[in-house]
Amino acid sequence: MGDNGGVPTPQRTNPEAGVPSRLRNAVFRSVADQGKAALVERRLSVAINRGVLQAGERLPPESELAKSLGVSPVTVREALVLLRQRGLVTTKRGRGGGSFVTAGADPASHAAAELASISRTALRDLAAHYFAVTAGCLELAASRAAPSEVDAIRARLTAFGDAAISGRQAQPTPALWRHVADDIVVELCALGQSVRLTKEQMRVQSELSPLLGLLAGDDAEREAQRGEILGLVDDVARGDTAGARETLRATVSDVVERLEAKRRSLLER
Repeated sequence: MGDNGGVPTPQRTNPEAGVPSRLRNAVFRSVADQGKAALVERRLSVAINRGVLQAGERLPPESELAKSLGVSPVTVREALVLLRQRGLVTTKRGRGGGSFVTAGADPASHAAAELASISRTALRDLAAHYFAVTAGCLELAASRAAPSEVDAIRARLTAFGDAAISGRQAQPTPALWRHVADDIVVELCALGQSVRLTKEQMRVQSELSPLLGLLAGDDAEREAQRGEILGLVDDVARGDTAGARETLRATVSDVVERLEAKRRSLLER
């Protein structure tokens, strides 16, 4: 594909090997002139609590963080102090040292608390926002994507599921599956070649993903989610803009129902 106006072309990622994903890259995007310690702390804490940055993971060095976030090293140090006070990050000195996501960080518990606290109206509003942005991306992708690019995305999704089903790899954890699913959806949306829409889709994908992870605790649900994504891939491959929109509408509707049922079960405990 030619110049896409700044949206990165689909990348092949391997979550088990620790290769950065699009959502992870967004964590370290510049915060421009809003570079206050509280803002840096909030971005990193959200990434930790949503599982984008995982327990035990080493953060980039302070100088690298400062450069990528567009803030001063002093601001980064202040943000890390705030994260340590919250118990989300630990810092080790000496050789092999650095700042690490606390081993006890539990994104699933955070996501469960978030779902339990969100109102039914707010949940449906989040879903409506997700649908509007993602549908726009998919409609553009269906009209602009090259067949080879869509085929590569389908092959990755199919291979991941088939390997688990056949026993060639262990059944994925909910966190690993969501990393794979999120990257594939973002890559598919990026084929629409819209910088603004893709960036907003990445943001809302990262907001909804932890809640979807709560549903991915069993093989049947993960397979259902994989099938829903494959349906979107097929629509984009056919260039079916209306079909992609309707497939997404049905998927989001089903997801909302499942999340509302999960929310009721959490509140009944």
